[in-house]
Amino acid sequence: MKIAILDRDGTLNQWGDHGFIGRPDEWVAVPGALEAVSRLNRAGWHVVVVTNQPGLGRGLFDVIELNAVHAKMHRELAAAGGRVEAVFFCPHAPDEDCACRKPRPALFRQIAERYGAGGSEIWAIGSGVEHLQAGQALGAHLMFVESTGRLVESGSDVLPEGSERFADLQAVVNALLPLGDGDVYQPAEETPGSH
Repeated sequence: MKIAILDRDGTLNQWGDHGFIGRPDEWVAVPGALEAVSRLNRAGWHVVVVTNQPGLGRGLFDVIELNAVHAKMHRELAAAGGRVEAVFFCPHAPDEDCACRKPRPALFRQIAERYGAGGSEIWAIGSGVEHLQAGQALGAHLMFVESTGRLVESGSDVLPEGSERFADLQAVVNALLPLGDGDVYQPAEETPGSH
């Protein structure tokens, strides 16, 4: 089993003008990201999204608006032949000290339990350090996507040890899909600045 746990903002979609996406018309896919998900699906991967949504906790938008954003995401993915099986989100503001907000791994653990998967079967793919930190807690493969050119939320430019850097989600998929069914993914040689 292979599970790709994707960050949403900066990985699947571009960042909103205000640093968050509160309405469907603000959700704009990163070029090539939807097609990359489609390729993963066709190769038999499970694709799930995990996203911090502090705008809910801050009252900047509500769950109905968030669901409308995700409905647009699902429609555009379907048009590109792709599918995200589930979206897990933390609705809390950073100061609420919840267990589900990345970098805490509670949502990643829920996904691992749902699929009966171990860390070696999970790829944490995202543009945020906190997304990779949550994956690291499970022993997942860590793949940083630079499509937006920013490390988010943690304010740190230090990625977890073992993280690999990729230009965008398409580059990640290009690295993953040459694997045959019996192959085991091996990270590339570490390069300077990769953690």
